[in-house]
Amino acid sequence: MTAGPFEPAADGVRVALRVTPKASRNAVTGLADTADGKKALKVAVTAVPEDGKANEAVIKLLSKLWHVPKSSIAVVAGHTDRNKILHVAGDPADLMRRLAAGAD
Repeated sequence: MTAGPFEPAADGVRVALRVTPKASRNAVTGLADTADGKKALKVAVTAVPEDGKANEAVIKLLSKLWHVPKSSIAVVAGHTDRNKILHVAGDPADLMRRLAAGAD
């Protein structure tokens, strides 16, 4: 069985993403398989991939969906790539439940 897109960390949760910029709407569209056999959360945003606009749109969308402050979400890998790793700061056990529920 492959791992999901959420991985607990000492001070929060890391989330693997596959981002589609310039989409028709902002939405989480499902799960994608990654090259290493894991899963990534597919996120579509209307923003263009210029000057961090798509990253900002992803953070805004996910903070609203997961009910966490935007300031607790940061892109830690893949700033200029479609494949990204986000870090969501907070209690890992609580976040794992909330994020998994929001991904359904």
